[in-house]
Amino acid sequence: MTGFFRRWFAVPLWQRVLGAMVIGVALGLAWPAAASALAIIGELFVRLIRMLVVPIVFISIASGVTALADPRKLGSVGARTIGLFAFTTLCAVSIGIAVGLLIQPGAGAALGGAVPHALGEAKSLHDQLVGIVPVNIVQALVDGDMLAIIFFSMLFGFGVILAGEQGRPMADLLQSAGQVLFHLVRIVMELTPFGVLALIAKAVADNGVAVFANIGWLAVAVVAGVILQILLVHLPLIAFAARQPVLRFYRTIVDALAVAFSTASSAATLPVALRIALDDLRIAPGVAKTVLPIGASIGKDGTAMYVGLLSIFALQAIGVEPDIGMLAIILLTAALAAFGTAPIPSASLFMLAAVLSSVGITPEQTALVVGFILPFDRLLDMTRTVASASANLTVTTVVARGEKAIEAEAGK
Repeated sequence: MTGFFRRWFAVPLWQRVLGAMVIGVALGLAWPAAASALAIIGELFVRLIRMLVVPIVFISIASGVTALADPRKLGSVGARTIGLFAFTTLCAVSIGIAVGLLIQPGAGAALGGAVPHALGEAKSLHDQLVGIVPVNIVQALVDGDMLAIIFFSMLFGFGVILAGEQGRPMADLLQSAGQVLFHLVRIVMELTPFGVLALIAKAVADNGVAVFANIGWLAVAVVAGVILQILLVHLPLIAFAARQPVLRFYRTIVDALAVAFSTASSAATLPVALRIALDDLRIAPGVAKTVLPIGASIGKDGTAMYVGLLSIFALQAIGVEPDIGMLAIILLTAALAAFGTAPIPSASLFMLAAVLSSVGITPEQTALVVGFILPFDRLLDMTRTVASASANLTVTTVVARGEKAIEAEAGK
């Protein structure tokens, strides 16, 4: 038994995850009843991940800010991070729109067979901006309000820095808590193959092979959008801004991309991304622990691309020909919506209402589109989350390069 576990852990995590996915598809097709019975494993895995999201974001950002020590450097890191994510997000929406117009996945879509899915009322831009500052931080932590948690975490860490020597015990406590949480996360991540097997088997058992055929063109468009975002935006940033070997970079981060694909959650990918940034990319903890948690919440290239693409899909499905003005509105609102999307699976569907309402699509029509997409969204979400994970590590590396916070540079 000891030998089995030794061989199991010797296999890279991403290989175990891919193997579990293949078994899950086969099980869902050949034995649907067993797939349904295993669904509880997938649910428990997702709950374990979501349990860790809030403490990861709060402790990682607060400890990362205190590790920077220099308030001027904190301002520099924050400005670089937000600016880069704003750039990649706008590029992602543009690519999603372009791919949608080129492939036209919504043309002739049979929305009549979909069951309308009720959506919550979309927040206005004013409410999203005001909501960044929490009235009650405890309530924000309970609700998982990520933008509010990020704001408070940065402010808290900044306060620890300004407290000087009196704040040193709190800084040490945050660093210690971060280490404890990091090891707890590694334990949970070892359960990824089992959770993935159960989640994939249940999705295939519920929808069958038709899940791939009926939504084929949209899936092709999503894959094309992800590939284009990585090739046209991320690779140039890595090669020219971070000045890193592109092939080596992507070989290094493959575990994070595999976890992003399997869990469809930027938040769930955060622990693996932190390990890769610190241990493999050799990025200074102060930068990695600040930029990566921020990116898990606002670095949503995959979501931005998908919301832009799905907006075009919806317009095509209901027979609306978008003009230049409409495309510009979609570009801006989709980028803002992506920034406020929760880092959990399928959250982007519920931001679609804000984008479509800005171009005159009724809530009823939006609900019909969501009802058509929702049964297949898990598989699409898995694909587009890869772009978000790639963006997060790309921006972190570029920021680290700008701050001279990559260990390999120390000897230069």
